[in-house]
Amino acid sequence: MADTSVVEHKRATVRPDKSDTVAQLTESFTSSSAAVLTEYRGLTVKQITDLRVALGADTTYSVVKNTLTKIAAGNAGLEGLDALLAGPTAVAFVSGDPVTAAKALRDFAKANPALVVKGGIMDGKPLTADEIKKLADLESRDVLLAKMAGALKASLTNAVYLFAAPLAQAARALGALEAKAAADPSVLAGGAGIVAPEDPTSAAEEDLPAEAATTQASTEAPAADASTDTTTEASTEASTDTSTDTSTESE
Repeated sequence: MADTSVVEHKRATVRPDKSDTVAQLTESFTSSSAAVLTEYRGLTVKQITDLRVALGADTTYSVVKNTLTKIAAGNAGLEGLDALLAGPTAVAFVSGDPVTAAKALRDFAKANPALVVKGGIMDGKPLTADEIKKLADLESRDVLLAKMAGALKASLTNAVYLFAAPLAQAARALGALEAKAAADPSVLAGGAGIVAPEDPTSAAEEDLPAEAATTQASTEAPAADASTDTTTEASTEASTDTSTDTSTESE
């Protein structure tokens, strides 16, 4: 961390006309999610303008004075930038996705070798030039969000299908029952139709329990036996009388 006494001394020696610049740089360091320091020597004004367009609206690209930038970095409580503040310096202050800004700087440097990435800082921690290149190789926030949204949509679709499948099966079953009831209303009464019996007596007999039918058969059987016994008795008496009469006549 920068020595407080040194920072205070530099604050005192800054001319009033440059204090606003320091304040603006301090605010940029404080409010940015990342800052990338570059060397722009050899770039034309048009190329710098093209670079600003390539970086987009979420990143500002400013040519700075090294001395004032060191003071502003100290005011923002940042460390590790002093070694990078040598030679012509321009800072890309990133307020959006650092990965997107790193990609834009990498691609522009490939087409314009005069742009050299020296290092930077992200979330208060210093980054080397190699770390910024690795950051550029990552997928951007928008791509990651799109992939996450796609995965979430697929999961929700599967969930909806799983929940809807039983409902669809129930709807088909109810539809089949409705069609069957339209063809045969007795289905709704719990059967396939009721046929009225043609012979009430036979229907009544069919409705008797097995035990009652057996009892009735048992009751009718003795009556037939009694008729048989009476006939036998009458025949026996007739035979006896005939025999008696025959004996009497013989005497």
